[in-house]
Parts: sequence; structure tokens; C-alpha cells
Amino acid sequence: MNKSEKFDEDLRELARYAKVISHPARLAIIKYLANTRSCISGDISDSLPLGRSTVSQHLKELRDAGLIHGEIDGLKINYCLCSGGIEKFMALFSVFFEPVKANGFDCEIK
Repeated sequence: MNKSEKFDEDLRELARYAKVISHPARLAIIKYLANTRSCISGDISDSLPLGRSTVSQHLKELRDAGLIHGEIDGLKINYCLCSGGIEKFMALFSVFFEPVKANGFDCEIK
């Protein structure tokens, strides 16, 4: 058993999501897809300061995590946010941070 297996499944899943969104390019892709409010066919790298192969790697990570869909349409791939994956991600973070919100944020250092 590795060390991460000692933690409950929700924490492990939350950590996987956190790892996926830990790169600013992946956050930029999610933000871009959310702002366009539609599926994007064509090259997302035109909207990011990264090369196509680098963007492609980040898209794969987001797809593997279930945060986006990539469907082939002829020679292009249509990318969309995956509402189920995004909702699950947001719910896990919300549940995790609920005790923090309930107990307040202020802390005095003595």
C-alpha cells in the first residue's frame, strides 16, 4: 500500500483534480472554454501563449480527468467543458472547504 492509499477516496480524488488544475495553462483552457460557452473546433493554441503540442498535452490531461470532452469531427476536434466532471470537481472542493467556511478564516498568530 502506498502512502496516498491511507487517505479516504474523496481526498485522493480531490488531490487528483488539484494536480490537474495546478498548471496555469489548464486553468486558462477551462476559463477559455467557459467564456466561449460553446464547443470549440479548431486550434485552442491560437488563444494561448503556447505551442500546439504543449496545448495538446494539457488538453489530454483535462480530458483524462473528465473536465473536458474532445470529440472528433472530421479533421478537427471539438472541445467542450464536461458539465458532470466540472460539477463533481466543484462539489468535492465545496465539501472539503465547508468546515473552513463554517469555522471562519481569521487566525491570530501569537
